[in-house]
Amino acid sequence: MRKVKVAVAGATGAVGREMLKVLEERDFPVAELVPLASERSAGKPVEFKGHEIIVRRLAPDSFAGVDIALFSPGATVSREFAPHAARAGAVVVDNSSAFRMDADVPLVVPEVNPKAVELAVRPGGRRIIANPNCSTIQLVVVLKPLHDAAQLDRVIVSTYQSVSGAGQKGIDELEKQSRALFNMGEIKASKFPHRIAFNLLPEIGPATPNGYTEEEMKMVNESRKILELPDLRISATCVRVPVFYCHSEAVNLTFRRDLPPDEAREILRRARGVKVVDDLSQHVYPMPLLGAGDDDTLVGRIRRDLAQERGLSLFVVSDNLRKGAATNAVQIAELLLSDYPGALGALN
Repeated sequence: MRKVKVAVAGATGAVGREMLKVLEERDFPVAELVPLASERSAGKPVEFKGHEIIVRRLAPDSFAGVDIALFSPGATVSREFAPHAARAGAVVVDNSSAFRMDADVPLVVPEVNPKAVELAVRPGGRRIIANPNCSTIQLVVVLKPLHDAAQLDRVIVSTYQSVSGAGQKGIDELEKQSRALFNMGEIKASKFPHRIAFNLLPEIGPATPNGYTEEEMKMVNESRKILELPDLRISATCVRVPVFYCHSEAVNLTFRRDLPPDEAREILRRARGVKVVDDLSQHVYPMPLLGAGDDDTLVGRIRRDLAQERGLSLFVVSDNLRKGAATNAVQIAELLLSDYPGALGALN
């Protein structure tokens, strides 16, 4: 693959730093790296392939000559600056929620719906591709091969989401509160509405009128869009837990035809981006300890649902900063390079 000029907007944040790491680890063909951030972070160095590169201030004119722009600065900033990058000729892969549900913006997980990329890069396309919510990504990577085999009828998912899903401030808050508890110090909550250390918060994101949180509705709406199942019966409960990295999900599924657990395991063993970790007799199952730093989605505890016919229950774990954000974005960039190289820099 030819080398390309890559910008990373939000380069100093938790996901932005992980994007730089994943670009290096996967030996993405970067001809020139342009790290971008807010004025507060401009001038700081980031390390890439053994070199220190100075972060530039994100501005409308930051994208001259850029082929691919990876965005993770938050929805408000993405809405303002991603169109500037697209007009300059870059293809934007945006990790925020800003464009996910726009009808003319594809929401892409490469293992699930790679052909959706074409919507962004065809003539007249917006040149913006949305990265799904981290919890949605790991869910649909598992759902897609099972749906292809037995046709999903209903999905119930409960998540156990790490504090890194709330960014660096979430990581810092859990660390500070844990230290304070052990040292009998004062506990302060700022990023989360209550203490997160040694606690669970069944609230991620603002409430919506139907009683669900925004995070829960993201999982519902994004899963339907990615799987192209607009009428899929799906419900989610999202919980923040005192774990630094990796999101976990307890998933209950019903299908149109019976899908025995052994058949489901074999389907998932063959699925791209999935790793079956499932031997309860030996205490082998997906855990955040196993998932951290791994680009695969781990699935285990695959068993029949005792309460309904044609049902399965399973447990899913994935690193939310990697496959749930940075790795998925870089995989989309790799897909652009391999399948749509003519679209990169076409307006420059």
